[in-house]
Amino acid sequence: MLVTFDDARRLALDILRGAGVPDGHADTQASLFLEAELRGRPSHGLLRLARVVERIRNGVTNPLTKGAHRWRGDSLLLVDGEMGLGPVVAFEALSHLTTRARSTGVAMAAIRNNNHLGMMGWYAEHVAGAGQVFIGFTTSEALVHPWGGRRALLGTNPIAIGVPANPRPLVVDVAAGVVSMGQIHDYAHRGQPIPAHWALDRDGNPTTDAVAAKDGAIAPFGNAKGYALGLGIEALVTCLAGAAFGRDVAGTLDSDRACNKGDLFCVIDAGLGDATIAQVTAYLDEVRACPPGEGVERVLVPGDRAWRVREERLRDGLPVADEVWGRLTRLARELAGPES
Repeated sequence: MLVTFDDARRLALDILRGAGVPDGHADTQASLFLEAELRGRPSHGLLRLARVVERIRNGVTNPLTKGAHRWRGDSLLLVDGEMGLGPVVAFEALSHLTTRARSTGVAMAAIRNNNHLGMMGWYAEHVAGAGQVFIGFTTSEALVHPWGGRRALLGTNPIAIGVPANPRPLVVDVAAGVVSMGQIHDYAHRGQPIPAHWALDRDGNPTTDAVAAKDGAIAPFGNAKGYALGLGIEALVTCLAGAAFGRDVAGTLDSDRACNKGDLFCVIDAGLGDATIAQVTAYLDEVRACPPGEGVERVLVPGDRAWRVREERLRDGLPVADEVWGRLTRLARELAGPES
């Protein structure tokens, strides 16, 4: 079904506030979900909202905190997320990093005990849009099988990069899996089959059944190269954040266990001037002008399609799975109480 952006935002805010989330925190969390929907990333959008409420109710998410911070030296911020909402804790850490990087040049945050971050590119866009460079990583439950293996042992472990450019920054947001588990859940909600190369079922066999894939393992993108990248990210983030490894990670796909994955943000302030940003912009335009291959309309830079989709959905509405919207409207009525 199609819903307007305003209706979706109103519903998300009503639900979060009804679950005890303060206004500012609710605005941050809802904005993340709505930006994902606008950019064609429903796997990181409204389908995750009900789980946020369940986690608050079960005492494994604290909607009030922004996390606790301790600087280890001038440039490394150690963050205990205190089970806070993922984007709330993340943006509080980024506010410290962006300020510190103006004097140190580089500032990093290693974050533990924080909930799901959602769309990593959102943070990259925020930092790069203000003229600084961003590199971010996060880990997840073991959802990806090693190259040549049949069992999930690695997280999808996204990496995001943001570089200032005009009229908007370059944002690269990719994960070590062919897809996110959220995308597989979205296909399952819609009753649609998944491509055969996306996942294995619980017995380690290739499947096109999205429901079966939920209990199986996602394939690494790029085969052995994606597997190696995911393994490197898992080791890097986990050892610095003091988080859990592999199959010990929990909390981004369930409703009753504390989230023990790790996040790592790096903000670089090199004093980029207008001339440097113009060079980046010119290079991106050169890439877009590359002659397209057979069957390709035009060459795109990462983010181009998402921004086009965003404009269309702001105008025409958000396509939300009937099951997801129905569940959220029922949840909103429940949270509003019998007098609503």
